[in-house]
Amino acid sequence: MNGDWLIRARDGRLCSYGFAPGGDAVVRRTELSPDGPWSESATVGGEQRLHPVLGLAQGPGGYVHLASWRPTVPGESGLVHSTHFQPHLSALDWTPIGHPNKTGDRTGPPAVAVDAQGRAHVFVRNKGGGISMRAQREKGGWAPWRDLAGTGVRGELAAVADESGLISVYAATPDGILRRRQQSAGTALVPDDKPLPANPRPDTLRALATSAEHTTLFYTDEDGGLYAWRGEADPVRLMNAAGPGPVAAIRCRLDDVDCTLLAQRADSGRVAFAAYPTELESAGAWWTESGPALPPDTQIALAEDANGRVVAATYTPGAPPRLALTRRKNEPGLALEAWRPIP
Repeated sequence: MNGDWLIRARDGRLCSYGFAPGGDAVVRRTELSPDGPWSESATVGGEQRLHPVLGLAQGPGGYVHLASWRPTVPGESGLVHSTHFQPHLSALDWTPIGHPNKTGDRTGPPAVAVDAQGRAHVFVRNKGGGISMRAQREKGGWAPWRDLAGTGVRGELAAVADESGLISVYAATPDGILRRRQQSAGTALVPDDKPLPANPRPDTLRALATSAEHTTLFYTDEDGGLYAWRGEADPVRLMNAAGPGPVAAIRCRLDDVDCTLLAQRADSGRVAFAAYPTELESAGAWWTESGPALPPDTQIALAEDANGRVVAATYTPGAPPRLALTRRKNEPGLALEAWRPIP
């Protein structure tokens, strides 16, 4: 899953997304009331069979946009999109949005970002190794596919909307990191003059809106360092990565300080947390591990609940998938409650 798969809906309830056993359908689970018990799994988007890949993002109205690949004819696939408006309601059926090269098999995992007008932008690697995008029109339907150029793109893209709703997308390549971004609402995404010279590990990019002016990209370099980059200056090495995978990231208030909280599955298998004042990487950060050791394919997400408390979740695919949660205690610092599985 590429994106925030744990979200707080407009009514304050948490909702998680994952895969059904076998991976051919997306399912969601929802709190029946804020901080209350959870629902059983429910299929998202109807009965369409999917490949086990999902990109998703929440828009400013609280709606969640999802994109996945579906098999079409033998040896070929197409992208599909769904919107989930409310956690207690069914999501829209999957709608085909095509293929960046018109025909062919999957080219890469999709990424999704939603602008200030609530329009989804779906990004995916194309056959040429560059980035392609398709966006919803303001008055309904979808604009044509756009080729955003680039070569050698590897792994998951990182797509994000900044606080004003402008869209950016990042991609790892052997030559560094590509960035494409909007200069104003509704305009085409334009590339930087040149890639960021870096050596990022594929599938470790994570972007977060960290102020009215900036989006911060987090990534792990091949040297094992976790870096933060905002585009106007060189990347900052925060610390050693806790493990090989991507970080989950959220901007929140801890002890009345605007902080960026990171979480990552550590080499030990446990969940590691680190926090620092937002955009003040010079303050330093360090990892603190929590909970039991988890399998390598476990994914981590961060959100805030109806009371503004930080919530961390882990999702481990399998038969059945396993979902577990912890919340921040009502005390200073980042003390967490005991992890509890969601039955």
